[in-house]
Amino acid sequence: MNEEWLIYRGVGEPHDGIDALPPAPPWRDFDGGPVVEPGPVATAPDTAAARRLGAHRHAAELHRPEPEELEAINAALYLRRPLLVTGYPGTGKSTLAHAVAHELRLGRVLRWPVVSRTLLQEGLYRYDAIARLQDVQIAASGGAAEGPPGIGKYIRLGPLGTALLPTERPRVLLIDELDKSDIDLPNDLLNVLEEGEFALPELERVADREPEVQVLTDDGAKVTVRDGRVRCRAFPFIILTSNGERDFPAALLRRCIQLKLGQPGEKRLATMVRAHLGEDAARLGADLIREFLTRSQTELVAADQLLNAIYLTHYAAPPTREDLADLLIQRLDRSR
Repeated sequence: MNEEWLIYRGVGEPHDGIDALPPAPPWRDFDGGPVVEPGPVATAPDTAAARRLGAHRHAAELHRPEPEELEAINAALYLRRPLLVTGYPGTGKSTLAHAVAHELRLGRVLRWPVVSRTLLQEGLYRYDAIARLQDVQIAASGGAAEGPPGIGKYIRLGPLGTALLPTERPRVLLIDELDKSDIDLPNDLLNVLEEGEFALPELERVADREPEVQVLTDDGAKVTVRDGRVRCRAFPFIILTSNGERDFPAALLRRCIQLKLGQPGEKRLATMVRAHLGEDAARLGADLIREFLTRSQTELVAADQLLNAIYLTHYAAPPTREDLADLLIQRLDRSR
C-alpha cells in the first residue's frame, strides 16, 4: 500500500499530520464561522482515551492497523464523510475514535451513546424550558434582584451539536451503537450529516433582538451562536458504530464510508493485553489468548472478556486460574 497519502497512519504517536489534509471536495466544503476555539476541557488529556487505548500503550509494541482500516479511516478524513464501523462487540469499533483523536491531536472525543429512545435533538442541543419559566416567574414576582437570565443559560449543545461548531480542526465524534436506535434516528441524521449545520428554533425566534447568544457546549465551555444557527467549518471526523443487529437505509449508507471489523487475531490480542496490562501480563496470559482464539472460531466472545480474565487470573493460582477464566469468558450468543 502506498502510504504517502495517509493522514492517520496508525502509529500511535501523536503528530500534526491533520494539517496536511487537502482541501475538502467542493461538495463537502463548509464555511461556518466565525471560528470557535475549543475550550480547555476539549484540549486537555482525555481520560476516556487512556482507558480505551491502555495505560501501557506507549510501552506496547503497537500493532499496525490492517490496510483496509487505514484506507477507510483516511477516506473518511479526505472526503469529510462519516465512517460506519460494523463488527461484533469487543472488536475495537469505539476505540478507533480515540486512536484517531490521540494520534492526530484532535482533543477530547465527543461521545453520543445511542439507545432505543434517543432522539436527534438530544445529540444537537437541550433546551430547559421549565427552568427558564421558573426563573421568569421568580423575576416577575420580585424574587430576583435582576431580571431573568438570557435564553442562552438554558441551552446546552449536545455531542453532535458541539462537533458541528466552526472550528479550524475537526472534532472527533463517536455515535455509539446506532443500531440500538429506533427506526427514525438514522433517517433523521441524514440532513445534518449532509449539510453540516442545524438550527436552534428557540434562538431563531429571538434573533432580531439577540443575534448573538452564548450557550454551553458538551465540553462545558461557552460559545457564541449567531442568528440561531450552527454551521461547521471543518467537518468533524464521525464514527458511527454498529454491532450489525439491523440494516440501515440506503440513503445513510451512501453518505458513509463503510468498514467491517473482524475478530482480532493473536498478534492484535497480545498487543491489546500488553497495552492495557503490561508486558508480563501478555506473556503470562499467552495460554488464555490461544484459548480465546480457539473459542472465537465457534462462539461469540469479546476481547474485553479476555482482558478481564487475564487481569483477574494474574492474582490466582491453578486450578482457580482456569476456573476463573471459564467464568469470565462465556459465549455471548447462547440463549439464556
